[in-house]
Amino acid sequence: MFPKPETLHIPVEASTPYFVHIGNGLRTECGTLLAELHPFCKVAVITDTNVAPHYLKEVEGSLRGAGFTTVAFVFTAGEASKNLTTYTEILEFLASQRLTRTDLILALGGGVTGDMAGFAAATYLRGIEYVQMPTTLLAAVDSSVGGKTAVDLSAGKNLVGAFKQPLAVYCDIETLDTLPDVVYDDGMAECIKYGVLQSPSLLEVCGGEEPKDHIRDIIAECVRIKAQYVLQDEFDTGMRRFLNLGHTLCHAIEQNSNFTIMHGHAVAAGMVLISKIGEKLGITEAGTAEKLQIILEKNHLPTSTSYTPAQLASVATADKKRTGDSITLIVPETLGKCTLYQTTVDQLEDLIALSE
Repeated sequence: MFPKPETLHIPVEASTPYFVHIGNGLRTECGTLLAELHPFCKVAVITDTNVAPHYLKEVEGSLRGAGFTTVAFVFTAGEASKNLTTYTEILEFLASQRLTRTDLILALGGGVTGDMAGFAAATYLRGIEYVQMPTTLLAAVDSSVGGKTAVDLSAGKNLVGAFKQPLAVYCDIETLDTLPDVVYDDGMAECIKYGVLQSPSLLEVCGGEEPKDHIRDIIAECVRIKAQYVLQDEFDTGMRRFLNLGHTLCHAIEQNSNFTIMHGHAVAAGMVLISKIGEKLGITEAGTAEKLQIILEKNHLPTSTSYTPAQLASVATADKKRTGDSITLIVPETLGKCTLYQTTVDQLEDLIALSE
């Protein structure tokens, strides 16, 4: 029997510094790890109906075995649950279980779970500590790191939220084994995004043979890159905006589809569209969009959308990254280097049309 790969510990230097732990079997070790960081207390595990049957028992068992007490809240899986109603239900549950400021929340699941549990942690009793335990690739490389928490409104994604850094992130690679292929591929879009931002070597791995064989190191490289942006711009007013590569058009695609198109799939299409726009504007090196398409297609991800520029612009103008009448897009110069491009809301539809 081969030994388990070594657990990696990636530091995130935020206002509250913490480590992202990446390894195998952390769901059964989380109690011991958490006991090194926090006194024994009550831990409210927030998870969804997809994840709970697989991992809730093991996580609660680990926590209890280490000396913590646990309670669990399980909500219906899916983006449709990422709203103020579910958020309120979580708060009411925490209050009914009499959690105090010295207790903890543990977010067990994907991005929806992490965002909602984190927002609850940021606001319940004006803030209590929480831990992220991502179980999807997308959450592992992106949403569990950096402290952004939010819920959706009918007007758009993530329009209500707060910055709240976790106490720690425990990424158990083995939880990725139970993901449907389409969900795993969805996370690969965010991995590829980090490569487009600043890591051609990461793109080479993601576009090579069997990237899944290198997933621990792929996750670690993505987390290292994100940690750099968080260090420079924790509250998303400057450099951290680069992490929104593809996301303005992504959110428009998602909302136009009534969220039937998954986030990573929409990110993939959004990155290709903005690369094509950049080539037409003379910002992006010719051929960049085509190279990116090849990598995305190898990971079974879309590279286009059926929505019209008018449909995309009508939603994108409500994007939370809008400032007055301006909106800033992240445009690749080459694969591995991006720049910021500011345009006006009135020009956005014509700009998107350049991708056709």
